[in-house]
Amino acid sequence: MVHRHHKSLGPHYKWLVLSNTTLGMLAASINGSILLISLPAVFRGIGLKPLEPSNVNILLWSIMGYMVATSVLVVAFGRLGDSLGRAKSYNAGFLIFTLAAVALSLMPGDGPGAAWYLIVVRIIQGIGGAMLMANSTALLTDAFPTHQRGLALGINTIAAIGGSFIGLVIGGLLADIDWRLVFWINVPIGVIGTAWAYWRLRDRIPPRHRPVDWLGNATFGIGLILVLVAITEGIQPYGTHAMAWTSPKVVTLLALGIALLVAFLFVERMVAFPMFDLALFRIRAFSAGNLASLLAAIGRGGLQFMLIIWLQGIWLPLHGYSFEETPLWAGIFMLPLTLGFLVATPVSGYLSDHHGARPFAVGGMIIGAISFAALMELPPDFSYPLFAFLLFLNGLGSGLFIAPNSTAIMNSVPAAERGQAAGMRATTLNSGQVLSIGIFFSLMIAGMTQMLPQAMETALLAQNVPADIARHAASEPAVASLFAAFLGYNPMGELVPAAALATLPPDAAATITGKTFFPHLLAAPFMHGLVFAFSFSMILNLLAALASWFAGGRYVHDEEPAHTRGRAAVAAAD
Repeated sequence: MVHRHHKSLGPHYKWLVLSNTTLGMLAASINGSILLISLPAVFRGIGLKPLEPSNVNILLWSIMGYMVATSVLVVAFGRLGDSLGRAKSYNAGFLIFTLAAVALSLMPGDGPGAAWYLIVVRIIQGIGGAMLMANSTALLTDAFPTHQRGLALGINTIAAIGGSFIGLVIGGLLADIDWRLVFWINVPIGVIGTAWAYWRLRDRIPPRHRPVDWLGNATFGIGLILVLVAITEGIQPYGTHAMAWTSPKVVTLLALGIALLVAFLFVERMVAFPMFDLALFRIRAFSAGNLASLLAAIGRGGLQFMLIIWLQGIWLPLHGYSFEETPLWAGIFMLPLTLGFLVATPVSGYLSDHHGARPFAVGGMIIGAISFAALMELPPDFSYPLFAFLLFLNGLGSGLFIAPNSTAIMNSVPAAERGQAAGMRATTLNSGQVLSIGIFFSLMIAGMTQMLPQAMETALLAQNVPADIARHAASEPAVASLFAAFLGYNPMGELVPAAALATLPPDAAATITGKTFFPHLLAAPFMHGLVFAFSFSMILNLLAALASWFAGGRYVHDEEPAHTRGRAAVAAAD
């Protein structure tokens, strides 16, 4: 059946879809990362101290609220796009995203009230972002023939992943001028993209109207929310413990969340029109591709955070940069990572159209594993050219992997199921990033807790700080120092009370609050924790390479033999 819009769309419609969805993904991904760099300026603008214990939860949810919303909702919105129309759902997402951008730009008040306003509106914006992410890949797959999908998805993926790195630089530049510009940047992009989408985008594949699977949506959505909230709570201090993984609250959230996700699997097998058709996982290219995507996302997701901490908390201050200017320069010095990604993604996407995904996806993950192994061998005060080369290598590996992997996943499913397939792929990417943050921070905090307290107490005593004050400062949770480094913030003026600093010799007080005391103090414990975190990433990259190999060679569902068409294939071509 030819959709009624099909003939009127014209031969150049596919490029219109590519340009608009690329703009949409760019806006959504920039929005997801722009606060990572600009959050210190935002907190200063609303008069909130990020390192006060009562504000740690606000800090975490300011960063993760948007990602949690997109992670939870992309599968549901992918199915909604299959049922109601992918263009309609995508357009509505652009509109919600833009309205939320305007609301953020007009953020009222100051203090905790303004911070919670920021969190709530960013979660709403995440709803729009989820609708964009869930339907953009499906719209592209509908619009492009199989021999061009890798190129199209590669270009779109540049915006989706590359935008998250570009957001770091933009956030640093704009926050240096005025923190409100961080939110205003998405308003013109959103207005133009929304108007353009409503004017020109149409569905090329007719929607298949189905009843809403309310029980499936509820079990999946609530279950995933509980798990992601537990991860956010788990990396916060709990009593005398460095983290809260053993607290009754976190254990309960995890148990309930996992139980609901297990229940979701049973629900989907029983309902007539499931939210997600589990039969798609019988397609080897789809199941192995999504597994590889999840493993790669977990391995890659925490990388930004570790590099930001390394640069802002250690390397930049040791090289004369003030803590206030480190966020901007951290974004600039991370550009080789983006460059490697931008170089590899369209090339690997184009080549995978002709040679299949396997060599590029496998090779990309092996290159990524090598880069993580090499980064672990660097000293805290590294040589920047070598650091830049390893970042470029890491970005190159990710770029080689992600476009072929996305193309293989989308090619493997029937045309009518592309919305939910795109939603599942986006869920692996976004959930992997949130999981990665929890895992990376947990590994880092565990490593730092072994070394930081003793190192801090010894260093403070050497500067004539009274023993009780040095001991108290050293007993503060390692997560406080970690967040300070992440925010480009020198915490020594708060860890050592002003009254105590006033009693010290002027040289000692100046040393403690200067540019290099905290970085030198943090360097060895940080590198100890980094070995745990990057070893984990290296292992995940190798497992993603194995999953990509298992996914098989080039396979397109629409090119099945006639006698198998209409059924889910159980294996991809080797």
